[in-house]
Amino acid sequence: ATIRGVKERIVDPELAWLFENCYPNTLDTTVDFGTLDGKPDTFVITGDIEAMWLRDSTAQVWPYLPLASDDPRLRDLIRGVVHRQTRCILIDPYANAFNKEAAESPWKDDLTDMKPELHERKWEVDSLCYPIRLAYGYWRTTGDTSPFDAEWVEAMGLILRTFREQQRKEEPGPYKFQRVTGWQTDTVAGSGYGNPIRPVGLIVSIFRPSDDATTFPFLVPSNHFAVVSLRQLALMIRALTRDSYLAGSSEALATEVEDALVTHAVLDHPAHGTVWAYEVDGFGNRHYMDDANVPNLLSLPYLGVCGPSDPLYRRTRAFVLGRDN
Repeated sequence: ATIRGVKERIVDPELAWLFENCYPNTLDTTVDFGTLDGKPDTFVITGDIEAMWLRDSTAQVWPYLPLASDDPRLRDLIRGVVHRQTRCILIDPYANAFNKEAAESPWKDDLTDMKPELHERKWEVDSLCYPIRLAYGYWRTTGDTSPFDAEWVEAMGLILRTFREQQRKEEPGPYKFQRVTGWQTDTVAGSGYGNPIRPVGLIVSIFRPSDDATTFPFLVPSNHFAVVSLRQLALMIRALTRDSYLAGSSEALATEVEDALVTHAVLDHPAHGTVWAYEVDGFGNRHYMDDANVPNLLSLPYLGVCGPSDPLYRRTRAFVLGRDN
C-alpha cells in the first residue's frame, strides 16, 4: 500500500519504478528472521557480504520504521534487529561486523582481538550510535518497550564505557588494529592505535563509516552523531529505567563532546570561511574532506545535529559539494 501511494505521487515513471524495486529490497534479499531465546531475532546482512554491520542493519530497516505502528510483522522484525544488535554489542563493542553464528572470518588473521562471532573488528564510533538511533526511533514510533530489557541496558552501559575509553584521557585503551594489506586505508598507523591525539574530550574513531582508516582520529561527524545518540539514550534510560547514573553520565558525556567539537572542530577554511573540519587531532591539525557514508558532514541535519539552514552547516555543505573538496 505504501509503494502504491508513493508511486502515485512520483511524476517521473522511471523514478517510480526505481522506488518500487528498491523500497522492499532489504526485506526481499537481506533479512533472516526467527527467534532466539524466546525473543524475535533479525540478522540483516549488508547486501553483498554474509555478515551484519551494526551501522547497515539500522540503516537498512530505518525506512520501514514509519510503518511499524500499524504492521505487527514489521514491528517484530525491527524488535529482532534491536535484540540482535544488543547481543552483538555484548560480544564486542569494538567490532563493526558480526557473523550470524561463531564461524571463521576472512579477517581472522587481523592483528586485533578477533573472536569467532566477529566478521571484522574495525572500531568506528558510529557503530555504537546506530543501535541507539534504531532503539530510540522504534520506541518513539511504536511506544513498545519490550526490547529494552536488562540485556539492552547492559549493552548501553558498555557503549558509554567504550566511548569513555576512547577519549583516551590517560591511556590508549584496549583497542588496536592492524592488517597485512597493500591498502593504506585498510590498516592503522601508530602500532595499531592510530596517529597521535591530544585528549580534549572528543572520542577517537580509528575507522570512518566507509570502513577506511581515519587520518586524524577525532572523526568530527561521528562525534556529532555520538552527541545526538547519547542524549537520546539519556531520555530512554530516564523513561524506562531507574538508572539515573547511566542517564546522567550519558548527558554529561554528550555535553563534554559537544563543547570539544565547538572548540576544536570549527575551523577557518581558506576559501569557505568557518566550517566543520572532517577530522582533527587536538593538536591543531585538521582534515578538510567528507566521507562517502553516513555519518558525514553532509548528513548532519539528517542525523538531527543541526537544521539544514544553519549558517555553519551551509558553509560546510558548500565546501563539501564544491571543487575544493
